[in-house]
Amino acid sequence: MTSSPSARDRVLNAFEDLLINDGSRAATLDAVAATAGVSKGGLLYHFKSKEALTAGLIARLRELAEVDFEQMREDPNGCAQYYVRTSVWDGTTFDRVVVAAMRLVQNDDDTVRAAFAEIHATWYELILADVGDPAVAHAIMLIGDGLYYSAALFGLKSGAVTEGATGGYDGDVQSLLGVVEGLRSGARA
Repeated sequence: MTSSPSARDRVLNAFEDLLINDGSRAATLDAVAATAGVSKGGLLYHFKSKEALTAGLIARLRELAEVDFEQMREDPNGCAQYYVRTSVWDGTTFDRVVVAAMRLVQNDDDTVRAAFAEIHATWYELILADVGDPAVAHAIMLIGDGLYYSAALFGLKSGAVTEGATGGYDGDVQSLLGVVEGLRSGARA
């Protein structure tokens, strides 16, 4: 039996949906309350302002990032492989929160930008511990970031990198994982 989300979670989910689908300007308190199916008073009980909603979204982003870091640490193929393999849009809760938060960054929200910087720094440190070379770790991060960008821009799903979508690269995520393994092996040599 699945329990329904709490009013607080419904409000955060509605905020995410509005950010993803309509942008930050459309994510007013009134719109969030209506989308969440709660009264404005109900919304204000949980989040006193749009800044409080943003803080709630950042807290959710950080919680999901911590889960991602743990999965990355435990991945039997290593942190570098994990980062690239998961740098595609799969519609997960984490994907949705990342995209919603990115919409806030587009409006120069420094609190969200700082959260992303911390998360990105942790990913980098995990990859660096895996490969041992700062330049290789940076290159692997750029591969993963490029996959995520292409997925966001072109609507690519997991495992689908196609001609034209990546500047002429014709391959798939598995091919890129081979490149990552070659970079990792070269860095360790």
